Amino acid sequence: MNAVSKDPAHDKTLVSLRDLNKHYGDFAAVDNISLEIQDGEFLTFLGSSGSGKSTTLSMLAGFETPSSGEILVDGKSLVNVPPHKRDIGMVFQRYSLFPHLSVRDNIAFPLAIRKLGSAEIDKRVDAMLKLVQLEKFAHRRPAQMSGGQQQRVAIARALVYEPRILLMDEPLGALDKKLREDLQDELRQLHRRLGITIVYVTHDQEEAMRLSQRIAIFSHGKIVGLGTGYDLYQNPPNAFVASFLGNSNFLRVTANSNGAASFEGQPLTIRLTPGLDAGKEALIMVRPEKALALSVEQASRDPLPAGWNEVSAKVGEVLFLGESQTCHVVTTGGTEMTVKALSAAGMPMQPGDTVKVRWATADACIYTEWTESDLNKAAGAH
Repeated sequence: MNAVSKDPAHDKTLVSLRDLNKHYGDFAAVDNISLEIQDGEFLTFLGSSGSGKSTTLSMLAGFETPSSGEILVDGKSLVNVPPHKRDIGMVFQRYSLFPHLSVRDNIAFPLAIRKLGSAEIDKRVDAMLKLVQLEKFAHRRPAQMSGGQQQRVAIARALVYEPRILLMDEPLGALDKKLREDLQDELRQLHRRLGITIVYVTHDQEEAMRLSQRIAIFSHGKIVGLGTGYDLYQNPPNAFVASFLGNSNFLRVTANSNGAASFEGQPLTIRLTPGLDAGKEALIMVRPEKALALSVEQASRDPLPAGWNEVSAKVGEVLFLGESQTCHVVTTGGTEMTVKALSAAGMPMQPGDTVKVRWATADACIYTEWTESDLNKAAGAH
């Protein structure tokens, strides 16, 4: 779900990363990244450990110096600007609060070192306490508060001097699931109210989808997918993104001609794809919720609709997951597939049953280039 509907009036570039590189010896942690971040947007860097997302954020914050490339804010270079002069707030996974200071004094600290007057400091701290709903806790020490409350103090401290950009590096990673989801909702509402630019780093794909207007997917120091969560999920630009974001069924096919292909000797229809010549191998991707599993009897009663495909498979396992259930099947040629359906729709399959798996041609993405390692890496990143 998107955090905020974009206002076209604010649809201007605030941050530009141009040909950004960070090398440690021969290792390229960030490999020639170019990216534009819009004023007021919530953008998430999503990727597994070592993909380059946190290093990119650190260069934007000023904690790391690029090996080459440019970082611009409002068209002005930040590369030689020290972190405290960048007008950028930062929130880490570790709250980094001063244990000897009260909540109020922790939030006031960035204003005190900027030598604001005491009346202005009081006014801004009061506004922040109200914003993060911690007025009653103003005089407590961090050790007297829960993890979620401490993280709200860290967010208030990062916002109190009104930075144009807020950077957040895995800020909710140490919290339990329920608290994390509550704070995600609060963050979305905070962004909606303040309208500042937020760049958020996470390895949690569900968190990225819940929070962001756009997601940049990182792999091996490169951005391999960029767009809304909806677009990246429905039409992944490559097989890595398809595998990394959500669950996917991949079928290896050989193209024939005019939208026809063969899979394990069975004919299929596929989307017409430029450059997919007869005899060339391709990869079809079908999301589990876009596929149907029918018993042989049901399939014989319901003829295959035009524009749909059907393959035979044997049920391996059926899992009931509350509101949904999944059915793991193996095709006659040994390809594993997963079919997902709402529990209310029913899926009366038993292990060992023969089924017909169907999907609409229009719902299947097709890739003409991929590597085995891409699929394995993406699968291991969940």
